[in-house]
Amino acid sequence: MGGRAPPSSAPPPPPPPHRRLADEFGFEHQLATEVLLTLNRASGIVTYDLEASVHRPSGRSWSAFRLLFVTWLAGPLEAKKAAELTGMSRAAVSNLAKPLVEEGLLGRAPSENDGRSVLLALTERGEREMVEVFERQNRREYEWTNVLTEAEQRILVMLLNKLITDRDQFDVRGRT
Repeated sequence: MGGRAPPSSAPPPPPPPHRRLADEFGFEHQLATEVLLTLNRASGIVTYDLEASVHRPSGRSWSAFRLLFVTWLAGPLEAKKAAELTGMSRAAVSNLAKPLVEEGLLGRAPSENDGRSVLLALTERGEREMVEVFERQNRREYEWTNVLTEAEQRILVMLLNKLITDRDQFDVRGRT
């Protein structure tokens, strides 16, 4: 009989999460939540992909790559500065550096400025590995960002830099 389907007894779909935050709980800044959740989600997806497609096949973690990368670009540098640039704790940098030193990728020496501090630098082997690994990473980064025009990429970088640098209006906590 071609007719209409019987009325459904299923409940109506829930409102979108941002409406629920406003309607049920009274939170006013749903767009702020959406921006930061999307940023965090995008970061997690891209980071996982880079680690799985580039770094794990090379026998490295994303964290080890970050430490080698900042040392490659900014080094030699004190472990404290490496922690700041990678967004890691000093203890994490110390723990990551040990096997990298043992593998001959990182050199470790007492700092000339402070006898208690350690200076990290890439070895020749570490530099060769970084050039090789970063070539693969950079190709993958291009695959990710190629969905955006060059202008969109520049705007995104500008907006993200604004988000992370213009934050003196509230107390931002960071790693130490």
